[in-house]
Amino acid sequence: MVDDIAGLLPRTREAVLAAGERILADFGAPRDVRRKGRIDLVTATDLAVEAFLTTELARILPEAAFLAEETAAQTVLSGLTWIIDPLDGTTNFAHGFPFVCTSVALYDGQTPLLGCVNAPILGQCFTAAAGQGAFLNDAPIHVSTTDSLEAALVATGFPYAIRENLDEIMTDVRAMLDATQGIRRPGSAALDLAYVAAGRFDAFYELALNPWDVAAGVLLVAEAGGRVGGYRPAVPYRLGDFRILASNGALHEGMLELLGENEESEEKEESLRQPGGIIPPGPP
Repeated sequence: MVDDIAGLLPRTREAVLAAGERILADFGAPRDVRRKGRIDLVTATDLAVEAFLTTELARILPEAAFLAEETAAQTVLSGLTWIIDPLDGTTNFAHGFPFVCTSVALYDGQTPLLGCVNAPILGQCFTAAAGQGAFLNDAPIHVSTTDSLEAALVATGFPYAIRENLDEIMTDVRAMLDATQGIRRPGSAALDLAYVAAGRFDAFYELALNPWDVAAGVLLVAEAGGRVGGYRPAVPYRLGDFRILASNGALHEGMLELLGENEESEEKEESLRQPGGIIPPGPP
């Protein structure tokens, strides 16, 4: 366990902000864009940012292991671990859409200790440390006070395995469009969660995400006064679970009811979950 979590956060933030300079430099002219899967992209920027962060974070906390998107293997999450998504929203980045970020979190097993989500194109850096609150560019943030689904702006995302989950996705989108003020799909789960923490979105849900997509955002929402859990089934969330729901708390039960329990099998969830709650990365 780390004794001074709050003391680690400024150094972590500094490293993530420095990594953001590479994203800024490459934005508008991404290099070496290639496919990891049918619609899953990786760029030279993803790889460069991840290499930079693993070097810098190892200096900050040498005893911690790494779970990073571009270099992860099937891994059990245990002990101190840096969890890194170097460029969340790579497809956005490749198309010049600015909703992209870097997400870095430090966990002890399944316990989040600190998190940083930096959106360099937007000039927004979200940070949190366990028990210390959540911040945007050093100003405190809090989840919204919206308590009506009709007044709620809800975010979601669509997984790379969209064909395999299309019926479920469309059923949920239909329910959200009918019952809420609106639904948004910006394309970066880490930023979606940060926006829930900042009260810009009232709730967020998605399926088939990997730990690096949500690790920092989960802590941001919790420290900003929100609630994070699973849905179908409505269980406490663990990194690697198939479905995640984050909300301002006031809307959580309503969102669960809206998403509803269906016959979408828990067998599917268990087949994707690995020991320690980690989903293996997608195809290379």
